[in-house]
Amino acid sequence: MEPGALSAREASHGGAPAEGPTAILGAMPEEIATLLPALTERRSERRGPFEVHAGRLDGRPVVLAVCGVGKVNGAALAQQLLADGAGRLLFTGVAGGLDPELRVGDLVVSTDAVQHDVDVTPLGYELGRVPGEPLAWPADPWLRAAAVQAAGEVVTSGRVVEGRIASGDAFVADPARSAELARRFGAACAEMEGAAVAQVCARWAVPWVVIRSISDTADHDASVDFRAFTRVAAARAEAVVRGVLARLDDPATAPR
Repeated sequence: MEPGALSAREASHGGAPAEGPTAILGAMPEEIATLLPALTERRSERRGPFEVHAGRLDGRPVVLAVCGVGKVNGAALAQQLLADGAGRLLFTGVAGGLDPELRVGDLVVSTDAVQHDVDVTPLGYELGRVPGEPLAWPADPWLRAAAVQAAGEVVTSGRVVEGRIASGDAFVADPARSAELARRFGAACAEMEGAAVAQVCARWAVPWVVIRSISDTADHDASVDFRAFTRVAAARAEAVVRGVLARLDDPATAPR
């Protein structure tokens, strides 16, 4: 990736972004580990504090990177990759279920994303709204549809659902808190990066989608080895990501 590629992008909201590689992000190394060995023409470099791996996945240009846990890390890496010219962004990993119907192993494709821990209510804003921004940032419709279709082809156990992602700098592990987030925001799952990444992408009019495997249920009743499940989820996410990429080249499904 060449620094300065941002100059080729139409930066205003609603403008079509310049074509560029697909950025694939995870918060933890396990979440992109299965994709790295599949990269061809691989080039790894430091972009500030981040290690970014550029190359081709199934013949298509991509960049892979781990941001670290939390909204600031997610936003910082997203901003860097967009400045370097990424044309779309896929965020993959695990999340805790908020919808009581979700079970461990189900997969959630984002409809939109909200920052549940933003609180400017003393100034008259609704809970979760960043002043000057929408309450939730909508995912790209084409990437959503492509992710759902790809997931339907690879998920043999569990369900694939579309739903709102609730992001915040807190690991939600209390059933009462889970129920409150589900009630107040109508969110399907909770994690710690997606909505911050969505905000950055929205500011630069770059398509994005979040794909999350449920590692914990709303009642926190399931006993799951988190690290072991993350590796399983990464293998599933690899297939979904490759399914999305394949659709970019299909005239019947490619975004117009």
